[in-house]
Amino acid sequence: MNPVIEAIKKRRSVRLYEPKPVPRDVINTIIEAGNLAPSTYPFQPWRFVVVEDPEFKQKLVQTIEPIRKKSVEGMKETLPDMYEKAMRLYEAMPEPKDLIYHSAPVIIFVIGPAGHAVSCALACENIMIAAVSLGLGSCYVGFGAMVNSNADAVQALELKDNERIYGPIVLGYPKVDPSAEVVSALAAIRVKKKEPVIKWI
Repeated sequence: MNPVIEAIKKRRSVRLYEPKPVPRDVINTIIEAGNLAPSTYPFQPWRFVVVEDPEFKQKLVQTIEPIRKKSVEGMKETLPDMYEKAMRLYEAMPEPKDLIYHSAPVIIFVIGPAGHAVSCALACENIMIAAVSLGLGSCYVGFGAMVNSNADAVQALELKDNERIYGPIVLGYPKVDPSAEVVSALAAIRVKKKEPVIKWI
């Protein structure tokens, strides 16, 4: 099979990682792939912030976890099936529980001006395809962008008023031997890929 098509077919949202660092040269290769994404002429509007520091990651988790909990609670009445799956996953995950960044060793924040969502999303996709081609797992984590209430995070990421976070994307080596409970809970939330809808003219 063509290696690019193979990487696209193998890409999955990985939510459980080995506590193993990712070499800097590998991270740089992945970011270079993101930087080669198509973009609106004449801009390459994105920039990248790589977070590896465990203490800083914990600050980010503590900032966003109340938002995540409130969102899940909001599903209890309106989306009971999704609420049940979310709670099942939370209970199955090992300690310390991190359902935002999934305890991944690397977080890549793709940051760009508001209004450049398409270009920045293309950079994110390149990052995730490059990661799987190099034997890594990745996950695009929407909740992970909700750090604006933490002044330290805003300062560290050097977020400007006209910028937003696209992603972020977590990276790491997928956990080799997760528990049966985790495997089952993750399978329950996995989106089943449908056949493409095509019209030929």
